[in-house]
Amino acid sequence: MKTQLKKFLEKLPFYDDLVLPYHYAQSVAAGIKYHHPAKNLRVIGVTGTNGKTTTCFMIWHMLNQAGYKTGLMTTVAWGTDKLKPELGHMTTVDAFTLNQRIQEIKNQGAKFLVLEITSHALAEFRTLGIPVEIAVFTNLTHEHLDYHKTLARYRAAKGKLFKKAKFSILNADDPSIKYYKNLAREFTTYGIKHGDHQAKQIKLSATGVKYSSGDINIETKIPGEFNVYNSLAACLVGQKLGLTNKQIEQGIKSLDSVEGHMNIVDVGQPFTIIVDYAHAPDALEKVFDSVKSHKGKIISVHGGAGRRDPSTRPIRGAILAQHSDIVIITEDDSRDEDPEKIAQGFIDGAEKHGKILNKDLFKELDRKKAIKLALDKAKKGDLVLILGKGHEKTILRADGPHDFEDIKVVKELLRSSK
Repeated sequence: MKTQLKKFLEKLPFYDDLVLPYHYAQSVAAGIKYHHPAKNLRVIGVTGTNGKTTTCFMIWHMLNQAGYKTGLMTTVAWGTDKLKPELGHMTTVDAFTLNQRIQEIKNQGAKFLVLEITSHALAEFRTLGIPVEIAVFTNLTHEHLDYHKTLARYRAAKGKLFKKAKFSILNADDPSIKYYKNLAREFTTYGIKHGDHQAKQIKLSATGVKYSSGDINIETKIPGEFNVYNSLAACLVGQKLGLTNKQIEQGIKSLDSVEGHMNIVDVGQPFTIIVDYAHAPDALEKVFDSVKSHKGKIISVHGGAGRRDPSTRPIRGAILAQHSDIVIITEDDSRDEDPEKIAQGFIDGAEKHGKILNKDLFKELDRKKAIKLALDKAKKGDLVLILGKGHEKTILRADGPHDFEDIKVVKELLRSSK
């Protein structure tokens, strides 16, 4: 009865605003219950459409490598020295879980906390009572409009973080920069084309990026131009906190990877496989941009989540078609939405961009079978991109969660084919 009532109420156009007092009260109660555990921690909050998780990992790893015990809470994992996987499909968890985990991190002796903060969390007051010393803005693109309804409301929700933070680090190449500069109490900016701190002499490769910014030289082991932005933001956090150039350089360079983010899977196959969490149009564009120098065919596997902004589905289908030789549309977290209906949105977008169903465009709603289809079609020198779920450990269907990990499934299929 309770579940049915909730589903009915969620259909109301004003439902999200209707429950805001409840979210506020829940956050107040959580803070009281756990005695506001973040009040003596130095908190770095990171928000943006894309790049949040990787930027958080870079900051966390850099601080720990410099000798400062630091907590981390992201889409992928949370903890201090030994991270625990985030099993739920939520970036910033509910207020009670958030405060409970912060208390645990604090009890482990952490002095810093790197917190990935979503627009949903800011809109619903989940971070209420958490003092943010440094706020980082990565970018703002079309996403989560099923919840926020308009891009302006989405932008405003993220703006709450910069109003409360003591100091902000803002992406000057993003169109929303003026809006956030007007909200921030004190700030600096970064970018490739614009900003107080710019990346110069950029070198991109399949194994990472290199560049200089002022008197600091950054090298990452994670590829993609977007990781120039992510690492430069992390670099500025380090500088603001007083780390030396050497500590910053070594901290960023020594991070091998972030689970589910541009992960290369290699078990000896003659083609390349990359698993990435990209599921927004801009994130997909960035992934394809990072592999544009690839010489062989590109085979992409992707799908869309249920009960999420349907307007992005044909857009993403078009992006896949534009940059891939073969597109395979499959399931993601369909939840209680019809997977066929979700897939059709992607197919419509891909067909408008010239793909032909059952020739260079395929629909396979079983994600494991879709991945196998991609691997079977891959030849020597090709690139298989498995996109959308990244690090996630389950797939959400109408009957609930099912164990599923893209990287694990890929390895199992490759080994069974030998």
